[in-house]
Amino acid sequence: MTPALRGEKLTRTFSSPAGDVHACIDIDIEVAAGELVVVRGASGAGKTTLLNLLGGLDRPTSGTVWLGDVEATSLDEDALAALRRERLGFVFQSFGLIPILSAAENVELPLRIAKTPPAERDQRVAEALRLVGLDGHAAQRPGELSGGQQQRVGIARAIAARPHVLIADEPTGQLDSRTAATVMDLIGDLVHSQGLAAVVSTHDPLLVERADRVIELHDGRLTSIDGRPVPRVVAGADDPR
Repeated sequence: MTPALRGEKLTRTFSSPAGDVHACIDIDIEVAAGELVVVRGASGAGKTTLLNLLGGLDRPTSGTVWLGDVEATSLDEDALAALRRERLGFVFQSFGLIPILSAAENVELPLRIAKTPPAERDQRVAEALRLVGLDGHAAQRPGELSGGQQQRVGIARAIAARPHVLIADEPTGQLDSRTAATVMDLIGDLVHSQGLAAVVSTHDPLLVERADRVIELHDGRLTSIDGRPVPRVVAGADDPR
């Protein structure tokens, strides 16, 4: 079966006055439908860069990203934006909600941008808020909600378009440990009940327990999968580095 999300030999190099910064180096990753993969590592390990590459928010210096049978890295910007709308949902550390809009209106916004018909929009918004346990808070604005509830609105917004893949970058970074655990449980439940392929970055060891699989990054390299070290290729005739 084709993985829902696949990255092959992903490398991202940034130029700086001090020299090149290798944020990701030759990373291979596959995520199946219904699987929750946690990416862990210290700050600066390359987690956010990897998620941006997988989500089509940045382009790799080399390597390819596949969403199902579509090679995302070969698409132009318009086609890539359409693919993100259709197949990807994003959850960020900063909730990113618009303060003057209600919870329902925040969830609805990406569907409006995608020109989803009004009746279908209403149905999807109601469904998404129900799935995250906020169907009774649809009319409340972000300032009237707790941090955990705001992040649940962010998750509802991400799943309202019924994506194939969920990308979550430090989704519990602004939450206390108890609320963070609840949010991670919610993500795990959604992944398994809705058949999503999810990649979640965190450096919190308490959240790793909820993953189906854990990969660890260090200095831009994939160093372990479920605690098993990943052999590092030695530079030589076949590896110019």
